[in-house]
Amino acid sequence: MATSKEYLSFLLEQLSDLDGIGARSMMGEYILYLNGKIAAYVCDERLLVKPTPSARSLMPDAPLEPPYPGAKEMLLVEDVENREFLNELFHAIEDELPLPKPKNKRKGEKK
Repeated sequence: MATSKEYLSFLLEQLSDLDGIGARSMMGEYILYLNGKIAAYVCDERLLVKPTPSARSLMPDAPLEPPYPGAKEMLLVEDVENREFLNELFHAIEDELPLPKPKNKRKGEKK
């Protein structure tokens, strides 16, 4: 089941107090970026965040689920209605998110 644009809009509205939040479509699902770093996946109407130490601390009982078959497990955020908590969570994980991997240059491109 693909995630609806309405659900994505709801989540982005919940996170609208954050600077640098954005989303990118990925085969009917979405990736949430925080200042250019992958912070979460929105898949099957679920919000799944990277299992950083801060995220685990804020959600010690959160289930681990893969966003799609074969993917690494992420923490399921069940309290998406709580705007204050979501903002606290994303602020907490921001510095723990890995930097994006550099893109490979295509053949024939100059450095």
